[in-house]
Amino acid sequence: MKIVKSLLGTLLVTLLTLGTAQAGSVLDSIMSKKSIMVATDANWPPQSFINDKNEMDGFDVDVAREIAKRMGVEIEFITPSWDIITAGNWYGRWDLHVGSMTPTIKRAEVLSFPAVYYYTPAAVAVHEKSSISSVSDLSGKKVGTGTGTTFELYLQKDLSIDAEGAPKFSYQINDPQIKSYENSVIALDDLRLGDGIRLHGVVSSLPVFLEAIDNGYPIKVIGDPIFYEPLAVTIDLGDHELSDKLKEIISWMRKDGTLSAISKKWYGVDYATTQ
Repeated sequence: MKIVKSLLGTLLVTLLTLGTAQAGSVLDSIMSKKSIMVATDANWPPQSFINDKNEMDGFDVDVAREIAKRMGVEIEFITPSWDIITAGNWYGRWDLHVGSMTPTIKRAEVLSFPAVYYYTPAAVAVHEKSSISSVSDLSGKKVGTGTGTTFELYLQKDLSIDAEGAPKFSYQINDPQIKSYENSVIALDDLRLGDGIRLHGVVSSLPVFLEAIDNGYPIKVIGDPIFYEPLAVTIDLGDHELSDKLKEIISWMRKDGTLSAISKKWYGVDYATTQ
C-alpha cells in the first residue's frame, strides 16, 4: 500500500510539473515549431465559418491569421465545442482561442484574456411575424441561446463582465424558459420555424442576427442592445510571455487600423473602437 501511494504521489507531482511547464512555455513552443494552433467555431458566421471553398473564414479567422502573420508563424485551426474551450486546462491541445469570448470573472478562474480586440452589442431577435415588440415581453417565454455563453448567463441573471470599458446593463427578461443550443445559429434554425413553435426569441450577438437576416432568415431584431460585449483573445493560464506578446500585437493592430479594417470588411461597422 505504501509503495502504491508513493507511486501515485510521484505520478501526481510529475503530471503537475509537466502541466505547469507546458503552460509556461506555449510561446516558446509556437516559435520553435513556427506554427500556432487556434481554436474557434466552424459555424458562427460572420465571426467564423467554413466557406464555399471548404476553408475557415470570417472576422475572427482574419484576426487570427493576422496575429499569426505578425508572429511570423503558420496557422492551423481547430474547432472544439464552446464548453470545452471555456472549461480551460487545454493541456496543449491548442495554443490560442480567437472566437469572440467575453472576459468574465468566472472564466478568469481558468483562462487568461491578454487583450480585447473588439466590442459587439448583444441583442434579441424574434420571428418576423411575432407580435413581441419589446425585450421584456419575452419574460416567461421560450428563449434560445448558445450554451455556456454570456447570452445564457444573461438569461440566468448571472452575467458579470470583467473587462475595461464594459458599460453597465440591466436584466430585462424575467424567468424565461431557457433553451440552450450548441450555438446561436442552431437556435435561429428553431426560431425560423415560426413564432413560438419551438422558440419565441433568441439572445445572441447583433452581427449574427444581421447575417442571418441577410441569408433570408424570417427574424427581426427588437429593442436596443441589452448589453455590450468586450471580446478578447484567450489563452490558457500560465504563460505570461505569450500574454504579453498577444497584448502587444493587438495593440499595434488597433493603432495601425488593421482591426478597424477587418471589422468594416465583415460588419460594415468599426466594432474595434465603437462601444
